[in-house]
Amino acid sequence: MTLSAGSRIGLAGAAVVGVAFGMARYAYGLTLPGIRRDLELSELVLGLVASATFAGYLVGLLLARPLAARRGSRAPTTVGGACGAAGAVIVTVARSPWLLAVGAVLAGSAGGWVWAPYSDIVTRTVSPRQQPRALALITTGTSGGLVVLGGLAVLSARGSWRLVWGGIALAAVAAAVVNLRLVPRTGPVPRPDGRRGASSLARALRVPAAYSAVYFAVVVVYFTYAADLLTRGLPAAAVPALYAAIGVTGGVGVATGAVARRLGSLRVAALCLVTVAAALALLGLAGGSPAATAVSACVFGVGYMTGSAVLAVWTAELVPDRAGAAFTGCLIVGAVGSVAAPALAGAVIPGLGLGTLLVLTAAVSLLSGVALLLHG
Repeated sequence: MTLSAGSRIGLAGAAVVGVAFGMARYAYGLTLPGIRRDLELSELVLGLVASATFAGYLVGLLLARPLAARRGSRAPTTVGGACGAAGAVIVTVARSPWLLAVGAVLAGSAGGWVWAPYSDIVTRTVSPRQQPRALALITTGTSGGLVVLGGLAVLSARGSWRLVWGGIALAAVAAAVVNLRLVPRTGPVPRPDGRRGASSLARALRVPAAYSAVYFAVVVVYFTYAADLLTRGLPAAAVPALYAAIGVTGGVGVATGAVARRLGSLRVAALCLVTVAAALALLGLAGGSPAATAVSACVFGVGYMTGSAVLAVWTAELVPDRAGAAFTGCLIVGAVGSVAAPALAGAVIPGLGLGTLLVLTAAVSLLSGVALLLHG
């Protein structure tokens, strides 16, 4: 059976994004308790390293567009795979906070290199009818990465957190090979026409950019501190189970394109913020309960993966001729929130407590979702 271009690119993109986002980008939060014990780091230092990983992601986003403009959109996805593999190897062998930070930042940059270029690849090589499905499939690859990440955590439970990062390195290499085999080369991406082009793009993306800022900030708080909260009152197996549950339920994100066509991308985005708010509130108020934690993970998986996929679909709808640039712009705005959120959280946790922080973050997500619904 011969796969269509949309299916080939969708599967390859799902593998690469699954490793870069579902594994490399969020493994730090999963392994945070082990890192704290092994390297004896303070909450402030742990929060700064978490923020630095998203700074690496931001750098990847900023550099991916110039590289695509010179070498084609597949080139940044190859660089991202290499960064994910190299960064994971460095974290695996790190014995100092500085080496840990370097590896975590390099691995974190992988998501910035790989995600947005697929919007250009899809819009340039896949038929318009198949594009929403391909974009949703690529983004939802994160779910598969989270399931694999949870499995690695189970395997490493009797060993070391370093085994998780070693597994990520191997997965990054495998995904990069699949990407090179299934994704065709494309020509250089046309550069925007100066300030006028940038200004028109900014006007078209005001609402999705605002959504992106809030969405990524609240999501990163959940991923950075959920595992830490669970280790304080639940069995060790609860942490990998949390990630696996998020990945499994997040699989519904594949249907985002169809749902967005029926309800509208703006409404889907707003509902995702409300869903993430419910998951954060449940974790913050009843994080010591296995049942509440399981429900929180399942609810979060739906909101998280659909929320990511709808941003790719939404930007491609608004600016189909510059889908990659539109998506990159929104991701850059979201990356700024991702950088600031963990550092701010690490600074206020000693005074407020982790549970209160999660509830306050839930309130921000809820109010933003309601505002977006009213805007629509």
